[in-house]
Amino acid sequence: MLRTHNCGELRINDTGKEVVLCGWLQRSRDLGGMTFIDLRDRFGTTQLAFNMETDAGLCKQAREFGREYVLQVSGVVTERSNKNPKMPTGDIEIIVSGITVLNKAQTPPFTIEEDTDGGDELRMKYRYLDIRRDTVRRNLELRHKMALETRKYLHGMDFIEVETPVLIKSTPEGARDFVVPSRVHPGEFYALPQSPQTFKQLLMVGGIDRYFQIVKCFRDEDLRADRQPEFTQIDCEMSFVTRDDVLETFEGLARHLFREVKGIEGIEFDRMSYRDAIQYYGSDKPDTRFGMRFVELSDLASGKGFRVFDSAELVAGICAGGCAGYTRKQLDSLTEWVQRPQIGAKGLVYVKCNEDGSFKSSVDKFFDQQQLGAWAEAFGAEPGDLLLIIAGEASATRRALGELRLEMGRLLGLRDPEKFSCLWVTDFPLLEWDEETGRYYAMHHPFTSPVKEDISLLETNPGNVRANAYDMVINGVEIGGGSIRIFDRPLQEKMFEVLGFTPDEARKQFGFLMNAFQYGAPPHGGVAFGFDRWCALFGGSETIRDYIAFPKNNAGRDVMIDTPSSIDHTQLNELHLRITGGSKEQAG
Repeated sequence: MLRTHNCGELRINDTGKEVVLCGWLQRSRDLGGMTFIDLRDRFGTTQLAFNMETDAGLCKQAREFGREYVLQVSGVVTERSNKNPKMPTGDIEIIVSGITVLNKAQTPPFTIEEDTDGGDELRMKYRYLDIRRDTVRRNLELRHKMALETRKYLHGMDFIEVETPVLIKSTPEGARDFVVPSRVHPGEFYALPQSPQTFKQLLMVGGIDRYFQIVKCFRDEDLRADRQPEFTQIDCEMSFVTRDDVLETFEGLARHLFREVKGIEGIEFDRMSYRDAIQYYGSDKPDTRFGMRFVELSDLASGKGFRVFDSAELVAGICAGGCAGYTRKQLDSLTEWVQRPQIGAKGLVYVKCNEDGSFKSSVDKFFDQQQLGAWAEAFGAEPGDLLLIIAGEASATRRALGELRLEMGRLLGLRDPEKFSCLWVTDFPLLEWDEETGRYYAMHHPFTSPVKEDISLLETNPGNVRANAYDMVINGVEIGGGSIRIFDRPLQEKMFEVLGFTPDEARKQFGFLMNAFQYGAPPHGGVAFGFDRWCALFGGSETIRDYIAFPKNNAGRDVMIDTPSSIDHTQLNELHLRITGGSKEQAG
């Protein structure tokens, strides 16, 4: 070892020890008779002291070093005269007796500090430098601890970690696959897995009745803050279980992570049907840290001569507690906010519940005090509250109102990242109809089992079939989801038929799975969690990029290694591909 200690472990009781440290020069301060250097490694920072009177040569040498020089220093631990309570090592410093430059460094393109001056793209280009910052290091340490505790819990519950293939078969369902051309099989392609779904079901057929994997997955889809082209899942499957067995097992995982990583006890899970989530929150991943559930006003507000309400499929709103004092400017700003294209509302109606029991609204000419009072009663509003109402087509209105609810929660400070509200959303629709293609698609995936009572509806009314599926939602973020699976061939064949597969197409794509079901497949179900999302949630961030060592940017590019990039024509020829019109095409 080139060092006896790291830069974060020395304390006052180490005074007098001769030590050797290695690390990077964080900053240097020349005070005339003394020079001080902060030496940093991943464990922390230690102050080095150089005295011009006792060792002028060494002190002058230290003044020549630049930021991020890699140094090895030897010296004696001494109590600091000016202690720094903000540093764990702030009670001591090293009186340096020897120093070696292990490597020089150019001046970095941004300051490697907690509050850096580097923008996102610059820091991603030099990600290896960004990782030196304490902020990024702590994020990666959190990720490490999350993975460690996940494995500990699942091992304790008799799960076996099994690796599944990365080069698999492309399937037409779900998001786009990343495809990999085969050199030795011209014109044929592998795909990178969007999830190990079929393999984990085959493991259940193989008798590995409790499987898990912390696995890399790939989806070629448009990116957002919580999406990357490659991401990590905690992927799990269990045999001989009901839905409640799965939910209770993974509530246990969540409680374990909250306790061991966040130090939080007493986490509880509510359960909510998909129908209630949409009706009362306008989202299948509701943020339940605060109230403001939707109240529907169609019966009270329609037919009164106000054309917007009279022509609307749905009139609904939320009650913002204590906001009756909002000014006209604030209300106009909210109206403009809901009218943005990404929200899509045509307008916003407000009702102020005044402290004297009267009401002031933007529709006073159409509704009298008694009618407005009936609205307030429906909301359970108190004097001082503000009602915000949107009307229009039902699904669009709920969606816009859901976004307004979240915005009001943000404005009122109700979305505290250190407060956690957890629930399972259940009873999703099994299928969703696509008008453009004129067919049903699986809302989760085609291996999800229908609720037993609804199986007969596959023949008569597929759109009303409920899935035996569930999503874990924490603070309005879908952390993971899963389902009880189909495990018998006839039902799986029926599912493919409803999804528009011909028998030949089903056999070509999934014949291996249906064949396996003929050899004694057990009842089974599972769940997959977004591991990156878990980390971001626990770290208090809205973006998963902060918790990935080498992330892609919003365009799906790795600007550090400059990829995706073109490849040599020799490689293209070996893969039987050619470039035509800016795109790759199959040569044969």
